[in-house]
Amino acid sequence: MSILSAIHLYPVKSCAGLSLTRTRIGPLGLALDRHWMLVDRQGRFLTQRQHPEMACITPAFEGERLVLRAPGMSALSLSMQGEDGEALPVQVWNSHLDALDQGQTAAQWCSDYLGEAVRLVRFNPAASRPCSTRWTEGRQAYTQFSDGYPLLVIGQASLEDLNARLTAKGAPALGMERFRPNLVISGLEAYDEDHISTLTLGPVELRLVKPCARCPIPGIDQRTGLRDARWPDEPLDTLAGYRADPRVDGGLTFGQNAIVTGGEGGMIEVGQAVQWEWNF
Repeated sequence: MSILSAIHLYPVKSCAGLSLTRTRIGPLGLALDRHWMLVDRQGRFLTQRQHPEMACITPAFEGERLVLRAPGMSALSLSMQGEDGEALPVQVWNSHLDALDQGQTAAQWCSDYLGEAVRLVRFNPAASRPCSTRWTEGRQAYTQFSDGYPLLVIGQASLEDLNARLTAKGAPALGMERFRPNLVISGLEAYDEDHISTLTLGPVELRLVKPCARCPIPGIDQRTGLRDARWPDEPLDTLAGYRADPRVDGGLTFGQNAIVTGGEGGMIEVGQAVQWEWNF
């Protein structure tokens, strides 16, 4: 039997995540997932690709506040409803939209930590950011500040297979946090998620729509923001041997992007049974 073995939420894009035991799934995936984002002077999104130290910005929800902590910094506390200032044009890959600036105090805190001028923005609830229908078979779906789709799903067995390959060559095994999934499924065979069309978790139905081509971020230790000096090109070197996918121009894939196709507002929880349908 397959079960939902973990739920992860990333309030600020490319910063540390939170593990949940129970939550609701909405049309945008997990509420407040990638709801905040750091941008540069031009409004372009920032990630660990440019600033690996973002991995050490740790969020927490405390009452009605989002609290951010980082090494060497005092805590930054923001209203979960937003410290909304003026609308700020931002860019996430090819998406252009207006976000809500979170004020000078937040901007200064983030700028001091990263060592360059940045702004913290919040997703404007009045805005919509459509997902590319190239991968959704024409289904309309929306996301917040994720790279392209509201959810990322990975099978636990896939990580176990990758870790077996890594340790066979003497490299250290990696934790699932390196791959930043929203949902982790146990009980599948390795890479079964590549061949699943629909996942059902209680009332919620998800459609797996696009393989996730990996960038260098999985090589960053999510606890320290550093790369392993002995194995700086892992796990991409290992993935290159067996995970190049012509559907994404030869990208090295690990996990599947998903959209919500039914049961919006339904509750999911760790330990619940997961059903699926193959895509062939």
